[in-house]
Amino acid sequence: MRNTFLACAAVVLTAAALAACGSSADGNDPEAAGAQRPAASGPAAPGPSTTAATAPATPPSEEPEASGGSAPAATAEGPKTPADEITPATGTFTRKQKEYLKDRVPKGMDPAAVLQTGQETCDKLRYLVKADRDTAVGAIVTGEIPDAKDAVAGLCTQHQDLVDEAAYGYPDGKHSGKKLRPGGYRSASPTTDCSWRIEGAGGKELASGASGTGKSRKITIPDSAVTFTSTGCYAWLPEGGEG
Repeated sequence: MRNTFLACAAVVLTAAALAACGSSADGNDPEAAGAQRPAASGPAAPGPSTTAATAPATPPSEEPEASGGSAPAATAEGPKTPADEITPATGTFTRKQKEYLKDRVPKGMDPAAVLQTGQETCDKLRYLVKADRDTAVGAIVTGEIPDAKDAVAGLCTQHQDLVDEAAYGYPDGKHSGKKLRPGGYRSASPTTDCSWRIEGAGGKELASGASGTGKSRKITIPDSAVTFTSTGCYAWLPEGGEG
């Protein structure tokens, strides 16, 4: 299900990219202007009254682990174009677009291309959250949408709740030490090979399980947990969020 959503999002973005530069330059892009996303039908996506997910009182000390992939051009290393020199070939950038582009445009690069990267990220989130909110958050947790934090902060702030919830999630892999936060979690878009294991001191098993159905499962990471390992579950999101 998750792969289908992400594949469809890519198709949508291919079409959207053809008009991205023109719409961004004249300030008509609805995401860049901060417009609220339309309410999606069905329980998978929240309506306009969506609030940020409930999370532990103390924020995590580290960003969610990424599953790999190259960084977008907007974050390329090297000298950046000064903010007062960032101008589109035609038209003008909106205030929010200018804020997003600040310190993100490598010298010699068309700022519209950098802006398009952020706008495509917003388009992905808008599509995914309509189809299945947990998949959208999971894509941020796993790093499948690597530019989400910056794009949302600068171009589509209506999706900030997705980024906030993702900050407390876990992608597949082994987690230990400060990365472990006690509490309840649910799997987002797991495969039929989803399995997990929670261990305490000395490698003692505290909990483990597997799901051959591909349906979401709930677990609790106790205070005594030392390591948490997940395979085939895609991502784990904190209980209390929009599910």
